[in-house]
Amino acid sequence: MYYDKQLWIAQSDKNLYLHPSMANRHGLIAGATGTGKTITLKVLAESFSDMGVPVFLSDVKGDLSGMCQPGIDTEDMQKRITKFGIEDFEYKSYPSRFWDIGGENGHPIRVTIADMGAALLSKLLGLTDVQTGVLNVVFKIAADHDLLLVDLKDLAAMLQFVGNNRAEFTLTYGNVSAASIGAIQRALLAFENEGGEVFFGEPALDIRDWIRTDVDGRGYINILDSTSLIQQPTIYSTFLLWMLTELFEKLPEVGDVEKPRMVFFFDEAHLLFSDLSKSLLQKIVQVVKLIRSKGVGVYFISQSPSDIPDEVLAQLSNRIQHALRAYTPAEQKAVKVAASTFRQNPDFDTQEAIMELGVGKALVSFLDEKGVPSMVERSAILPPQSRMGQGDPDVIRSIIAADEFELKYRETVDRVSAYEIITEAAEELEKQRIAEEEEEIRRKEEEAAEKQRLKEEAARQKELERLEKQAQKEREAAEKRREREYQAALKAAERQAIAEQKAKEKRDAERRKLVEKTASTLLKSVLGSKKKKRR
Repeated sequence: MYYDKQLWIAQSDKNLYLHPSMANRHGLIAGATGTGKTITLKVLAESFSDMGVPVFLSDVKGDLSGMCQPGIDTEDMQKRITKFGIEDFEYKSYPSRFWDIGGENGHPIRVTIADMGAALLSKLLGLTDVQTGVLNVVFKIAADHDLLLVDLKDLAAMLQFVGNNRAEFTLTYGNVSAASIGAIQRALLAFENEGGEVFFGEPALDIRDWIRTDVDGRGYINILDSTSLIQQPTIYSTFLLWMLTELFEKLPEVGDVEKPRMVFFFDEAHLLFSDLSKSLLQKIVQVVKLIRSKGVGVYFISQSPSDIPDEVLAQLSNRIQHALRAYTPAEQKAVKVAASTFRQNPDFDTQEAIMELGVGKALVSFLDEKGVPSMVERSAILPPQSRMGQGDPDVIRSIIAADEFELKYRETVDRVSAYEIITEAAEELEKQRIAEEEEEIRRKEEEAAEKQRLKEEAARQKELERLEKQAQKEREAAEKRREREYQAALKAAERQAIAEQKAKEKRDAERRKLVEKTASTLLKSVLGSKKKKRR
């Protein structure tokens, strides 16, 4: 309750106030389940809102949405109001905005891959240190080549691009192993299959949109529906860690302020610090230490102070400790640690008091106006002024529909980013590759055709040579045959001439013989006649 320009939160034998100028020194609300942490959270959130300070809170159990409606007057509430001596208690609604990463029960919340950064994304994907190093290289390459990483398909395309060209990138950025790229791709696929794609995209949340007040000057209470998100603790915790770093990086320094610019309540805070790498934990510690200079208060809600790392716990100056149970040695140790974090009150034993507190009761210690922790007080938390539990779904839907941010954040925007650029480049390269392949095929076909032509030409030439040889052989054979025939004819002619010569000679001889015989006969005849005459 905002009372006398202070935040009246609890009452012991006196009213306990959280001083506005000390509210950005952070705080812790701790206690076992069912001890009243949610009521304390609501009372603080309402008080900040009335003071004009915007608030963010995560609704893990679904019982914070009732803040958009006035509380309901009951007999029990009247008794509590009377007990606190509040004369002007007013049931009222608070200016509320509803957000939901999935967009079902509030305005969608999206973050770009680039804004998330490699460190938080590595936590989200459960990467090893080596794989985180490779992811840092991928982010560096994307930045150096003006490849905007907006959503998961951008990162998937970038991983594929780096993997395909890792030999070239290794020379400039260091070793990029195929095994690490493959591991990141598998983790990304698993995250996407779990519905993680709704987490990344545009329009990205401008966290400054949460730092708003209504027309009456009351701070808006930004309620993140985490009933489903808490079932994915890695996404839940990574988102909250991103918000811290985003606030730290985006908001200007304001130094000490009269009241915070904004207050964040992180429920189930132990999830924020589970499985954190040393470097990431150091960064969160640094942010928690320095973010108060940006005018931001951070309040962690968890069951035990031991859920919070000591380095962070040391920064939480405003403490509200509800009851803890100590049935085991570990729980007894946790109670002892919780008690030791308070400035002790000599009127009671803090350790025993923690185990004896009833529902709605708490040990409270706030910083005073000089920044000194007050002595711990055993007290009762004031009742909230808004509705206890879940709000009316119809009222919530009407608030969401009428909100200016419904128009700003509802529709997804898919602008040109790494995926489109890499895909277009890949398509051009593919076209070029296909053209080169076709050119290579054409060249090979031409070479094959030329080779075939030369082969056929050689075959024709060979055939011509064979035919020429064959013709030559046939000519030579014919020549030889003609020569043989000529020689045979010549010999036959010679034989015939010889035969004819012999026949002639024979005839001549026979004629000579005949002539000689005839002549001899005639001579004898003549001689005989002469002899007769002489006689």
